[in-house]
Amino acid sequence: MDIGKDGVLKEQGEEFREFWRERHLCTLTTLRADGTPHVVPVGVTLDVDSGIARVITSGTSLKARNLPEAGGEGAPVAVCQVDGRRWSTLEGRAVVRRDREAVEDAERRYELRYRRPRENPARVVIEISVTRVLGNV
Repeated sequence: MDIGKDGVLKEQGEEFREFWRERHLCTLTTLRADGTPHVVPVGVTLDVDSGIARVITSGTSLKARNLPEAGGEGAPVAVCQVDGRRWSTLEGRAVVRRDREAVEDAERRYELRYRRPRENPARVVIEISVTRVLGNV
């Protein structure tokens, strides 16, 4: 399902919202410079109201390094989570945020869904503006 230009996941029901609050590992797919996919396991938090999914990671990780090359509009990415037959994929445009406020906000959200993240002074947050939702929840 494509969503409106405002990036808000307005049409998703409570089952979808609950699925993205449950503790599930996800995958993040970014594109390497040569165009091949780089798929890694991550924790993802989703703010349905703003249409932003967040991944915390080290700024030196390949997933973070794959993104700045895309410029201001962000790079195309996808995050996916699966639980048995239930699944959901969020596609969108991602940017890396390095400012302390954005990182601390993402860490708080991560702690609510998963656990307190370990200390990492090189941490950044990958912010994904969701443009499409796929799945069966």
